[in-house]
Amino acid sequence: MRDQTHYVRKITLAAILTAFSLVVLWAAVLVPWGRIGLIAVAGLMPAAAVISAGPMAGGLCWAGTSLLALILLPSKDCGLLYLFFFGLYPLIKYFAERLRRLPLELVLKLAFFNAVLTVLWFGFRSIFLWSIPQAEKLGWLLYPAGNVVFLAYDYGFSKLIAFYVICVDRSMRRGRSG
Repeated sequence: MRDQTHYVRKITLAAILTAFSLVVLWAAVLVPWGRIGLIAVAGLMPAAAVISAGPMAGGLCWAGTSLLALILLPSKDCGLLYLFFFGLYPLIKYFAERLRRLPLELVLKLAFFNAVLTVLWFGFRSIFLWSIPQAEKLGWLLYPAGNVVFLAYDYGFSKLIAFYVICVDRSMRRGRSG
């Protein structure tokens, strides 16, 4: 019975975080400014699922949100950014950081980022860059600038995860055992 309750809690948490992610992605569709920031906030939910319920819950949150976003959102670019990067990155980060070897972690994270950047640049350029007229001329800056921004994002993401662990996850665990 205890095992069933344990799995039900994990699945329930993944479902709740999926719903939160979808709400934030809807907000990203509705708000003309800060769209990427809101998609990044939606990407915090799979990280919370990984921390509080394990990588399987994080994967369920990412997959469920991605599928629902691509079906329900009127603007598919938000769903695609979540699917390819912001929703998937918490899982990549989790598995890379479990290696506990900083140089290898950075290589894996940067390889993931550059692979996603390449897919988005060559596969979905017309979807994401229609509003930036100089995007083609500045393409040579894409990878160097993108990698610097990504490393700053990863650092900030680590700080947000630490905040979540200290302020949210611990209090949830205390409430569960008390």
